[in-house]
Amino acid sequence: MHRAITNPSRLPARRVLFATVKVLRRGLSDDVDEGNKHSDIQNSDDLSLPFRRIQSENDRILESLPVTFADISRAHVQIKGGVRRTPCEKAQFLSELLGANIYLKTELQQFTGSFKERGALNSILSLQREFGKEKMRETGVIAASAGNHALALSHHGKQLDVPVTVVMPLVAPLAKIDKCRKLGANVIIHGQHIGESKLHAEELMSSRGLRYINGYDDPPIIAGAGTIGVEIVEDVPEVEVVVVPVGGAGLIAGVSCAIKTLKPDVKVYGVEPEFAASYNMALEAGRPVHTEVQTTLADGLAVPMVGAHAFEVARHYVDECVTCTEKEVSLAILRLIENEKLVCEGGGVAGLAALLPGGQLDRPELKGKNIVIPLCGGDIDTTIL
Repeated sequence: MHRAITNPSRLPARRVLFATVKVLRRGLSDDVDEGNKHSDIQNSDDLSLPFRRIQSENDRILESLPVTFADISRAHVQIKGGVRRTPCEKAQFLSELLGANIYLKTELQQFTGSFKERGALNSILSLQREFGKEKMRETGVIAASAGNHALALSHHGKQLDVPVTVVMPLVAPLAKIDKCRKLGANVIIHGQHIGESKLHAEELMSSRGLRYINGYDDPPIIAGAGTIGVEIVEDVPEVEVVVVPVGGAGLIAGVSCAIKTLKPDVKVYGVEPEFAASYNMALEAGRPVHTEVQTTLADGLAVPMVGAHAFEVARHYVDECVTCTEKEVSLAILRLIENEKLVCEGGGVAGLAALLPGGQLDRPELKGKNIVIPLCGGDIDTTIL
């Protein structure tokens, strides 16, 4: 297990309030005076000069990241009404089992079955705003995906009249391929794995003039995922711990940025399968590196190298990242079915897996805490189930 390289300073509540109100007040405006970003703090008479200097430096670091809380706030406004605001409710039986107050954010209840809709919608809307609706209707977008990202893009592309091309590997589930086609996407089957599909998608992007949308590393994707963090704080204001699955790191980057900005004392933990620990490998190397990935039940998290943008954001906010075993993933799927009557895919249930008895987050200091677990997807193959 590894701890984050750097963490944001523990800011007092007054500082967080100033920062949050200031960001929200900006809303969708892009015309921000860079020189005045910190004026609310710098003009405060009750803060010492050394404190102002330290916080100002910390703010500059965080605001220079590829995705900031301002981006997440814009995404929160932009996608409102286009995706479902999923419930975040206490799971009584799991709470008794784990000895903590467990809240489940059920992103598997999105129309296409995963949180990916948030980033997909935010990305398409951002492209329409930048290039115009007519231009995007003429050109369209392209992505490489074996499942959830392809479904999310196909659905929202159809809703917004933007042509979508998805390149899917030969191992992609037939059910997801069929769903993408029914949603109107141009599906191209190419490559033995997602890496080969991505290379082919990039070739098509260049030759056909399409806009490529990376499913976990594009800033609008990360910002869209971060809206989950905003909703968690709104729905569970007493939250103390958030446990997030990690694959390409886009989800945990966005969620941790939102959570830590609004409630800096909340602990944010990442969980990735032991057979695909690319985020932990990146922490060791100090940068994203290629990681050997083995077959795992958490197939949606089996990303050989985390995204560069996502990693740069996540490493500043995430407190720690642990791994879970295949047995723990299996048990987590079973416990959800038994206790909550929810069917979740392996990758989507990784957060719960690490909290189960014997897991790496089965720790005395987390007992009795208010813990939120995003259940990120429900697209599990029936034969695997």
